[in-house]
Amino acid sequence: MFDLSGQVALITGSSRGIGLAAAQALGLQGATVVINGRSAVLLDEARQRLQHLGIHAIALPFDITDIDQAINSVDEILKTVGKIDIFFSNAGIQHREKLLSFPLSEFERVVFANLTAQWALGRHIASGMDARGYGRIIFTGSITALLGRREITAYTAAKAAMHGLVKQWATELAGSGITVNAIAPGYIKTELTTKLWQDPAFNSWLENRVPLGKWGEPDDIASALVFLAARESQFVTGQVLVVDGGLSSSM
Repeated sequence: MFDLSGQVALITGSSRGIGLAAAQALGLQGATVVINGRSAVLLDEARQRLQHLGIHAIALPFDITDIDQAINSVDEILKTVGKIDIFFSNAGIQHREKLLSFPLSEFERVVFANLTAQWALGRHIASGMDARGYGRIIFTGSITALLGRREITAYTAAKAAMHGLVKQWATELAGSGITVNAIAPGYIKTELTTKLWQDPAFNSWLENRVPLGKWGEPDDIASALVFLAARESQFVTGQVLVVDGGLSSSM
């Protein structure tokens, strides 16, 4: 089950963390993985790490917020790989500041990166899937779209809209053999959350708040992704799969 041999997966934001774990999981199931990030250096290091595991990995550096560059980069790689069967839209940014002092410019920047740019690239990739009659699109959502948290008003707004987009796209693309879903991670131990998991007070709060009593790992998200990316999940679409150790299910 979940054999991805012969399939091509594009994973944005995959030079480290959740994206890299996702690329590794998809690659070990047989997919050719096209990894993406803004830093060509970090991306090449990730590519070498994947190839060391026997995974066919291709590095494709671009900034998802530069829509023209992102679309042109995808079109160029399509000349080599021929198709994209699986698209994991994982790249994103964050800005933390109290609501009443949160700059409009930062709100617009975060929403553009986490919603608008992903809508644009995803739509472009979906057109190719539509022509072939098959595709798997998975977005990175967030439990902050389900439970509010201080100082991330733009991120929460973007991810809540993303959850709505998943349902709308799933409805609109179903006749094309394309499923559209999202994974909403809880607190995952990555480079981007270093300040939090190195904070003893926050760790204590998390261990008491999360029913499973621990941080999630990137592999926890990657395992869920493999299911949503596989042919076996053909009857699952328009869903937000929460992977949070039970955080959003418990008061």
